[in-house]
Amino acid sequence: MQNEKIYDLTGRTAIVVGAGQSPGEGMGNGRASALLYARHGARALAVDRDFEQAQETVQQITEAGGIAEACCADVTEEASLESAIASCRERWGSVDILHNNVGVSLAGGDAPVTEITEEAFDRVVAINLRGTVMACKHALPVMREQKRGVIINISSMAAWVTYPLVAYKATKSAMIAFTEQLAIQNAEYGIRANVILPGKINTPMAVDTRARVWGKTRAEVEAERDASVPLRKKMGTAWDVANAALFLASDEANFITGVALPVDGGACVRVG
Repeated sequence: MQNEKIYDLTGRTAIVVGAGQSPGEGMGNGRASALLYARHGARALAVDRDFEQAQETVQQITEAGGIAEACCADVTEEASLESAIASCRERWGSVDILHNNVGVSLAGGDAPVTEITEEAFDRVVAINLRGTVMACKHALPVMREQKRGVIINISSMAAWVTYPLVAYKATKSAMIAFTEQLAIQNAEYGIRANVILPGKINTPMAVDTRARVWGKTRAEVEAERDASVPLRKKMGTAWDVANAALFLASDEANFITGVALPVDGGACVRVG
């Protein structure tokens, strides 16, 4: 029989890597996911390179009656990710959900293939892809020992649709293949792995960063992005991504693994 309370994560732990957010208006995907996991009963470890941002996420969780701790880690440094995952297990005894939310493009110096520098390419790869691989490297032994666990990786619709900058597209495409590999290689241990592909989402990183780089107002960037979304001509929000993550992390998705889930307002089905 299905649980009366759906999406019940009571007693579980959720590590959200990238639980802070960039400067700007609104809510980031990582913060929204951490808040939602906690709202549904999980103990959340909010991991971010910016410890103050992680603490801000924790404050919002605890003020709402949830349980959370902040942790400072840089995804480009394997040892700090290893320490974060060990910290979660030491605090709460398990690692049930690993949510990898970190990614950069413009902010990392990304560019078209004829203009990208070696330094910028390596930086984006280290942040967007290598960090996720290293986090999984250290979470998987714990999950295998438990015979359970959920890994949720955040890719982007840039993997499937036209995108002008090379490193972001390459890394977000690789994220899908990596998640498929995780799913098949860890199914026997009861571990599920899925990847979410956000489309145009109204977050500080997506909108405010572009406004700063392009020299436009936030309203101008919002209007341009809204116009390209088929569903209601309006970008999604971080809560749309977080709700998809919550479902995939829950027992309601118990037979779903290896899936790439678009959260894009219909962009991926538009032809021409």
